[in-house]
Amino acid sequence: MRRFTDLSERELLALAISNEEEDGRILADFAHALRENYPDTAHVFADMAAEEQAHRRELIDLFVQRFGDHIPLVRRDDIRGFLPRASPWQVQRRGMDAMRRHARQMELDAARFYRQAAARTTDAAIRRLLGDLAAAEDAHEQAAGRIELNRLPASAREAEDEEARRRFALQVVQPGLVGLMDGSVSTLAPVFAAAVATHDPWNAFLVGIAASVGAGISMGFAEALSDDGRLSGRGAPLLRGLICGLMTAAGGIGHTLPFLLRSYGEAMGLAIAVVAAELALITWIRWRYQDTPPLAAATQIAVGGGLVFAAGLLIGSA
Repeated sequence: MRRFTDLSERELLALAISNEEEDGRILADFAHALRENYPDTAHVFADMAAEEQAHRRELIDLFVQRFGDHIPLVRRDDIRGFLPRASPWQVQRRGMDAMRRHARQMELDAARFYRQAAARTTDAAIRRLLGDLAAAEDAHEQAAGRIELNRLPASAREAEDEEARRRFALQVVQPGLVGLMDGSVSTLAPVFAAAVATHDPWNAFLVGIAASVGAGISMGFAEALSDDGRLSGRGAPLLRGLICGLMTAAGGIGHTLPFLLRSYGEAMGLAIAVVAAELALITWIRWRYQDTPPLAAATQIAVGGGLVFAAGLLIGSA
């Protein structure tokens, strides 16, 4: 890899062109990904991409005027010191706010790139060129702020943020909660029945692991096959099934792990404490994401969990 300080004026300008082109395509990708569900933010990214393309054309005109028609390929990945950027699809998976932060960081990185380059040269012409580029990036950052203010007023941003939270609750929290509830409650009976019947923590552990894995596989398939998510807006069935299956298994394994202890009494006490923590977590999730009153959520979960727990104890004692 080459050092940034070894680049010539011609190469610096070629690198600037390459950077502007890449940044413009990233912003255009963000706009395309958001245009269906978040049109206001998509318009912001589309306008910012247009600004990047305008800067790219200005840089190309300047390059042709100074150095001719051939622009060498110089990319930031070829220069030592540039931090690697996440791919656009990786940022998109983290949601709309992550894309906003990534776009702002791109602008800050570009401005810093030109300032550092200008500070390293003593040639008046090169310094003037790089200073103009730094000023252009500063103006771009300010323009981006004006674009966002015009395209995305507070009311529109709040509406899109609320829609993003709703989608997260529907596509991630809901299948995860269904799985956690099923895994935490349905496995209580076999685990504690085995523990009480045998007084052997290892037997209870094996039963719990088997019940948790089996329930996770069953719930994962059931969730994935329930609907394709197109009409319900619940998202990709494969992802929902994976989330539901993993949370189901986790809910059962949580109160199964204490039975790795050799002491039956200690294992039972710790397992009961874990069950209480799981039910409290389910209550909090229902209150936080499903607007269920805390007392009502706690009562419903406690009654259901208590009945299953009691059934396990009675069956194990029979």
